[in-house]
Amino acid sequence: MDGVQNMKTPKDELKEKVRRLPETPGVYLMKDALGRTLYVGKAKNLKRRVSSYFQPSRKQTYQQPKVNAMISLIRDFETISVRSDAEALLLESKLIKEHRPRHNTMLTDDKRFLMIRVDIHNPIPKFQLVRTRKDNKSRYYGPFPYTKLVRTTYRELQTKFGILLNNATPSGVREDGTFQLYQDARAEIYGHPNEITPDEYKERVNLACQFLEGKSKEWLKELEQEMLQASQNLQYEKAAELRDLAKALRETISPNRKFKHDLRTDRDNSIPLKVLQETLGLPSPPAKIECFDISHISGSFCVASMVHFLSGAPDKSQYRRFKIKTFIGNDDFRAMHEVVTRRYVRLHNENKPLPDLILIDGGKGQVNAALAALESNLIPCIPPIVGLAKKEETLVFPGENEDLHLSRKNPALRLLQRVRDEAHRFANNFNAELRSMAIRNSFLEEIPGIGPSRKKILLQHFRDLADLKKAKPEELQKIPGIGPKFANTLATHLRNL
Repeated sequence: MDGVQNMKTPKDELKEKVRRLPETPGVYLMKDALGRTLYVGKAKNLKRRVSSYFQPSRKQTYQQPKVNAMISLIRDFETISVRSDAEALLLESKLIKEHRPRHNTMLTDDKRFLMIRVDIHNPIPKFQLVRTRKDNKSRYYGPFPYTKLVRTTYRELQTKFGILLNNATPSGVREDGTFQLYQDARAEIYGHPNEITPDEYKERVNLACQFLEGKSKEWLKELEQEMLQASQNLQYEKAAELRDLAKALRETISPNRKFKHDLRTDRDNSIPLKVLQETLGLPSPPAKIECFDISHISGSFCVASMVHFLSGAPDKSQYRRFKIKTFIGNDDFRAMHEVVTRRYVRLHNENKPLPDLILIDGGKGQVNAALAALESNLIPCIPPIVGLAKKEETLVFPGENEDLHLSRKNPALRLLQRVRDEAHRFANNFNAELRSMAIRNSFLEEIPGIGPSRKKILLQHFRDLADLKKAKPEELQKIPGIGPKFANTLATHLRNL
């Protein structure tokens, strides 16, 4: 019974280990049950700091769930004593880089500080105070450590530039191209014209963002000054925290040129999108357009491409390429039916939004095949579908609807041509890749002495047939599995091509 009473729990062992710690400056490494480093910290007094992690009230002092979760995982720790706080700060930085413990993000985690988010991907961007980054399409300013200042600036943006905060719901765009910012007394309070075009509003957004850039730089200088002062006062822990925060703020200031370009792109494309809306009778300008093209050589190497345009500009992250799987031969209609099915059945199953407009590179047959694919798969809320026939650059619609001829100078037609040409380019490049690969395979198979393993090595080593033809025997000999004799044989075959 005494033996049971004298058995020490892991918690007791940690407390005993803490009692033996020196009261000197140093660095501590918190570890989990597998010996992995959870967190690296520094302390003026190792014994006092480390013991605080194992006190019952410790968890209650933290409101952040991630910190509490980290404390519950601690099963061991290591300490390194140093001569001064400054030496501890340097060692802490070195060990963080070496171990990269995930819980060290607590000091610089954006969730602790406010940021200003601008949803530039929306036709009417709004400004919002947030603590987390939820998407890559919006623009974020911050993180800002001065909560009072950033809240004041946030309200100032509204009165100074007439932009919308997240609590506003503007009316839809009218026939004359304008919309209403507010439908209550705020229109009079803020003193800016309440009826405005999207282009005019985006000019306001651009000015507000330029103002935020200036404010960010101003706050960065104050932050760096505060960091220097903390260091001079030997407050090294605070200095390290401010240093990391200044780095995060500095990184959010530098990419703002891209944001201005995005606004300019939106502005340049707003007219063609508005004209396209009116031409096709759409409820709003089609911000998301997806275009399909089929490419083949007399029925061989049949492939398809899909390009995605956002606000009139290519969004290459959403491009897709398709190999035709359901048949072999030359049937554009059947190929179109297959790829449209594959694209939108997948989006539907993943609960992802469909585009505002589907553009088909082709005539009536391809357009009807695309519509049939959507209808046969019971896709709800089918987007408008239009084809662009190459010969006359005519707009083609499904069913019995008549074709539409637009002036070659029409901005809507020019936008659709850009989208169609990009889909055509993307499909042709994919087709060329497949043909080049097939040619390489067939050529290599005809050379005596090349089996599957050598063929695989050569295809991995050279980008294409042109590179392979340029290779000299000395270069070929360096490839594993190819000796001097076979290198000369291969080089001779390559020269005779």
